[in-house]
Amino acid sequence: MYEAKKFESIRVLNGISEKTMTEHYKLYEGYVKKYNEITEKLRSVDLESANQTFSDIRSLKVDLTFALGGVKNHEIYFGHLGGKGGQPSGKLLEQIKKDFGSLESWQKDLKATGMAARGWAWLAWDWKMEKLFNLIGDAQNTFLVWDCSPLVALDVYEHAYYLDFATKRAEYIDKFFENLDWSVIEKHFSDIL
Repeated sequence: MYEAKKFESIRVLNGISEKTMTEHYKLYEGYVKKYNEITEKLRSVDLESANQTFSDIRSLKVDLTFALGGVKNHEIYFGHLGGKGGQPSGKLLEQIKKDFGSLESWQKDLKATGMAARGWAWLAWDWKMEKLFNLIGDAQNTFLVWDCSPLVALDVYEHAYYLDFATKRAEYIDKFFENLDWSVIEKHFSDIL
């Protein structure tokens, strides 16, 4: 059984309330619970009745991707919040400047990506192209492009900001940037290179 991770970011952040973070974390725990439940059901599913129109295995496999996406997306999201914002350093900053022109251009692009997304916006490293991209995921199981590793996960589902910002998503995204812990993101970037 997979267990929900604990995160220091589940507290008052700069401009994002503890209530928002606590309620958001409960949704993550729900994804973990459903992932475990689906995994258990897959152990006894009838494999002989597999069918693309409808079958228990199809339903379970599709829902598994949604639950697992919810787990992984939120673990990145909660894992890199709780910092002071600012800017990265070293290789990550160099790569952002190379691929976006400047940190400000990257931030502007990620904000626009988040405004255009229905669920998630990510900064991801593409292994084949050796380049950073800002990508949209409209649902938990709308995964990144193949051969990409997400570095920054911006949750733009309303549950991530509505209690504090109502419909002002752009203000939430600005606060998201102010709460990034670049040391976590830089470590992840150095680990994948």
